Amino acid sequence: MAILRLPSTLLLFLLIVHQFSSSLADPAADAIAELEAIRSKSPSGVIHLDDRSVGRFLTSVKSPRPYTLVVFFDAAHLRGKSDLQLPKLRSEFDLLSKAFSARFEADPAVYSRLFFCDIEFGQSQSSFALFGVSSLPHVRVVGPKITNLKDSDSMDQADFTRGAESMADFLESKTGIDLGPIQRPPFISGRQMAFLGFLGIVSAPFLVRRIVSGDTMLHDPRIWMVGAVFIYFFSVSGAMFNVIRGMPMFMMDRNDPNKFVFFFQGSGMQLGAEGFTIGFLYTIVGLMMALVTHGLVKLRSATAQRVLMGLIMIVSLWAVRKVIYLDNWKTGYGVHGYWPTSWS
Repeated sequence: MAILRLPSTLLLFLLIVHQFSSSLADPAADAIAELEAIRSKSPSGVIHLDDRSVGRFLTSVKSPRPYTLVVFFDAAHLRGKSDLQLPKLRSEFDLLSKAFSARFEADPAVYSRLFFCDIEFGQSQSSFALFGVSSLPHVRVVGPKITNLKDSDSMDQADFTRGAESMADFLESKTGIDLGPIQRPPFISGRQMAFLGFLGIVSAPFLVRRIVSGDTMLHDPRIWMVGAVFIYFFSVSGAMFNVIRGMPMFMMDRNDPNKFVFFFQGSGMQLGAEGFTIGFLYTIVGLMMALVTHGLVKLRSATAQRVLMGLIMIVSLWAVRKVIYLDNWKTGYGVHGYWPTSWS
């Protein structure tokens, strides 16, 4: 049996070529392969980063990098603060990642360009300092050409108001990638629907009997009156807008974390507290008008009617002035009264 023997000089040459080719290996391609491997193990597709992995995927890879990282900053010790809503925003971030995976998994070119990540403060304080993050909630988009992480694009507070939908709009404006509609899980599961259906079938005979006898809450006029006032308040306060868009009641002041913002100046965003305040003022005027048309006309004393009518007009005028003032402060558009110079 013949044994193939290579000259020592040729063997040395091959070793040098191998080492040289290994040094020329693309670190960005290795980083993409590692990111994809970690993402495949995550149920939501979100990659957990720490100080070491931030250096591995961001600071060690030369710009321009062939991928973009969307980073959600979290802090375990602040998750209990209801005003920050970190658990809710994190779940919205997971929905955004799942929507991206479902839409672009069939397109490897796009799927390997964008990765969703999170960083926890207790584990990665150095990374928070590298990004210059001093308040939460916070999301950064680190593009391929970013060298200084503090220069990466950050979401404003308005980009969190509608949850995953507003985050998707911001991400599309920065990356040009359309994530499409966000697929949310159903509010009621199939088992819950079946259980509710069973309860409806069992209680149907009792409900029909009470409806026929007229002994239900729906036959009480006071319930209808309270319901009408509630629907009026719900309509004029913009509560449906808050529910659909997932608007918070208030948010933290980014300039002072110890203060809260209940009124946001600018027509592009409305907090829940704003809508409830305006709805309360509108409801006061509506109740005053209802008092005039259904209560005041039944008084027999003309003096009492005049006094109450004057008080109603003062309260209504105060409420309307407050609405006009808040609208002018928020939008910049003024409403001014004037006297006509001629009636012709």
